[in-house]
Amino acid sequence: MQPSKKHSEWDTEDQLIAQINITPMVDVMLVLLIIFMVAAPMLTQGVNVGLPDTDAPQIRQQVEPVVISIKKNGDLFIRNKQIEITQLAPRIQAMRKAKPKLPVFIRGDSQTAYGDVARVMSLLESAGIQQISLVTEPQH
Repeated sequence: MQPSKKHSEWDTEDQLIAQINITPMVDVMLVLLIIFMVAAPMLTQGVNVGLPDTDAPQIRQQVEPVVISIKKNGDLFIRNKQIEITQLAPRIQAMRKAKPKLPVFIRGDSQTAYGDVARVMSLLESAGIQQISLVTEPQH
């Protein structure tokens, strides 16, 4: 005779739970959402220049261009990083080696001296850039 096994509420066997615990995934997703919400405004900011107003049509680009910004005091920036004017041609040439058709835009403050813009355009021409676009604000 086999000994009888007593079954009580304390003697239940462990059973596998066939459900996915999504709480950690939700926690990770919420942290990522907060990070992107904080980081997104920083990605869209650029060098603060007062662009001149014009009636020129808007340009539609498939490739993100190289944007060279010139502040009214003559400070020069490539993609939000300040550089010296002597570094402009070598940096643009290096960028264009990787992507030969990379568009180049100049964002000059409306108070920037014409000579500063002309000097940048001349350096770009010496770097082999044939086509340059000037960025302006639409007239209101």
